[in-house]
Amino acid sequence: MAATNLAFPEESAAEATLIEQEEAAIERIKRARQILGEDVVILGHHYQRDEVVQFADFTGDSYQLSKEGAKVNAKYIVFAGVHFMAESADILSRDDQVVILPNLKAGCSMADMANLEQVLTAWAELEDVLMADPAQHIMPITYMNSAANLKAFVGEHDGTVCTSSNAEGALNWAFAQREKVFFFPDQHLGRNTGKAMGIPLEQMVLWDPFQPYGGLTDEQILNARIILWQGHCSVHQQFRPEHVDLWRKHHPDIRVIVHPECMREVVDKADDVGSTAYIIKQVEAAAPGTKWAIGTEIHMVNRLKQEHPEQMIQLLSPFACLCSTMYRISPLDLANVLENLVEGRVINPIVVPDDVKQKAKLALDRMLSIPK
Repeated sequence: MAATNLAFPEESAAEATLIEQEEAAIERIKRARQILGEDVVILGHHYQRDEVVQFADFTGDSYQLSKEGAKVNAKYIVFAGVHFMAESADILSRDDQVVILPNLKAGCSMADMANLEQVLTAWAELEDVLMADPAQHIMPITYMNSAANLKAFVGEHDGTVCTSSNAEGALNWAFAQREKVFFFPDQHLGRNTGKAMGIPLEQMVLWDPFQPYGGLTDEQILNARIILWQGHCSVHQQFRPEHVDLWRKHHPDIRVIVHPECMREVVDKADDVGSTAYIIKQVEAAAPGTKWAIGTEIHMVNRLKQEHPEQMIQLLSPFACLCSTMYRISPLDLANVLENLVEGRVINPIVVPDDVKQKAKLALDRMLSIPK
């Protein structure tokens, strides 16, 4: 019996059309970049798709890229990342620079899990439990993966921002001044960092923003050292402890390295844990023949795999862990914003209000002053 072709003709045609459009977009990007020259700089996050990141002048994590954008002479900063990253770039950029996000739908599910209204409500409820200004007892820390107005909230309340590479330094800094830390929006980075510092799990409680008083009792709040927001990274949440066990079963000599946004049970089983920059550094320094199972976004893992064929590099999970929101930025989007710049039009600018920018920068500046 002859094999049946189950492909839908209309879907195949649509896919072919999209491929043709993206191939054409790549040529459009090249032409626009040649015209714009040094007036534009393109920043590409590690998790960005290859078709877009190939045009990046700088690749890296969000904070590193924001700093690079502010250093160059370019008038236009095109950030191939997500919304909070472009906001951070605008906060740190010069007054004569304009930050552009190629697709305004490129958000971050983790950043969206905490908004200013929820945090203000939580702060007031903490005040009620503590019978005093919470700032006398609690230091707010927000992860870089958060909205600009949350960074501003933290700046206004004498707190700081942290990255995945300096979270421990931020916690040490906070505990030197106050007895508790309010950490948002990623529970896993906070919990993994606290555990590595020797803080018992029972002294790290989880605040549910959809429950009165975070779903916690007064006693839990009073006894806690770290109050963790109930947020997470959708990509890193997909890695499971059994994935580690499976790799070790088939490759006993494999090294498992994961991002600290992974759940504690995965981090506990890993050989090493660190930021995207740390993971890249470890792979680059490893000897030929080293085997890696890496727990982070698939585009970055595949890029490492291509750059280091002398090593065995695999995604920790058996299925693709894709940052779907960042994937929304396509070559078509990049071509569109660049061609508009050629015509003198700015589309998709990211502008943080001046009052928010000023307070958020306070928090970012504090972060820079904290030893790692």
